[in-house]
Amino acid sequence: MRQLKHHEQKLLRKVDFLQWKSDAGHREIAVMRRYHVQNREDYHTYNKICGQVRRLSHLLSRLPPADPFRTKYEDILLSKLYDMGILDRGAKMSDIEGSDAPVVKGFKGKEKEVEGQGKREGKVTVGAMCRRRLAVVMVRLKMAETVKMAVTYIEQGHVRVGPDTITDPAFLVTRNMEDFVTWVDTSKIKRHVQNYNDELDDFDLMA
Repeated sequence: MRQLKHHEQKLLRKVDFLQWKSDAGHREIAVMRRYHVQNREDYHTYNKICGQVRRLSHLLSRLPPADPFRTKYEDILLSKLYDMGILDRGAKMSDIEGSDAPVVKGFKGKEKEVEGQGKREGKVTVGAMCRRRLAVVMVRLKMAETVKMAVTYIEQGHVRVGPDTITDPAFLVTRNMEDFVTWVDTSKIKRHVQNYNDELDDFDLMA
């Protein structure tokens, strides 16, 4: 293969052979398959919410940095996203939209931005929303081995969040609600787990 000429290199510099506009459909299918999203409308709803959050972040960034309105609502937005479990504590507004310079690990684990190496994607993504779904949270809490198995348990009515039995796998679990995800008292799975861990009391054995 011959070496490209100067003008050919300049033309191809603006072309990304790895990402195409038509790849959005493949990305959608990959996310739905990974998190076992059964309803395509859920994906589009998450995508719309992420777009609105990024747009709000962009509008706030256009205000003067010393504007008290900007400071107030940036704190409210970051706090809300933290409570939802989308962002971690100490996140910045740049984590919502991403930045032009990607963050890489430097010396002693310190992060630094490197110019001219593409754009770092923001953390408010459809995948981040899907990771707050009840079925995915159950896998992280080791209540199920796979997301598909967790979806089956939820649809059969084995899982509750607080006092409420949840039968919708698309139920979003906030950071505060995560500690209250457990089995329904009458669930045979709960009894099996307690029996395996020698936590089943005599009254339950007589039932």
